[in-house]
Amino acid sequence: MKKMMSLVLAEFHSPSDLLSASNKVKEKGYTAFDAYAPFPIHGIEDAVGMKPTPLGWIVLLGGTLGLTFAFSLQTWVSTRAYRLVISGKPLFSFPAFIPVMFELMVLFSAFFTVFGMFHLNRLPQHYHPLFKSKNFKKASSHGFFIAVESADPLFDKHQVSTFLESIGGSNIEYIED
Repeated sequence: MKKMMSLVLAEFHSPSDLLSASNKVKEKGYTAFDAYAPFPIHGIEDAVGMKPTPLGWIVLLGGTLGLTFAFSLQTWVSTRAYRLVISGKPLFSFPAFIPVMFELMVLFSAFFTVFGMFHLNRLPQHYHPLFKSKNFKKASSHGFFIAVESADPLFDKHQVSTFLESIGGSNIEYIED
């Protein structure tokens, strides 16, 4: 059975307020929180404690698999499956393989990037308790928010609410699943 999740949501007035508040929430010891803004804010990754993304390694893996697959397939086809000598050229002609290897490297990298991003971003996410908040709809246009989830070991809805208010939060909501 899935555990019910609740959270406290607070709105901030500007990107600098959100960045400052995120640093304060992290310093207070909260770990299960996130900041939401309609555009990227420089430094917010460090403020919320995000780890570096493994996406680069996922793309490298996809590109390497594409290169390997293209090289292996062309080698097998030209030297084993269909041994055709055309104009006296050798069966294994590596320079002729390069365009196909490049194209499959790009194709596999693109697929790994798209599906890797879906996985890392946990998409599609059909439901989250934040979707219940009418105020949170501003996060995609002009709102700046911090949400502290009940999964945090320090979570107490009254303490979190008063703390977020003390650091400049407004429109504080307690959202239950």
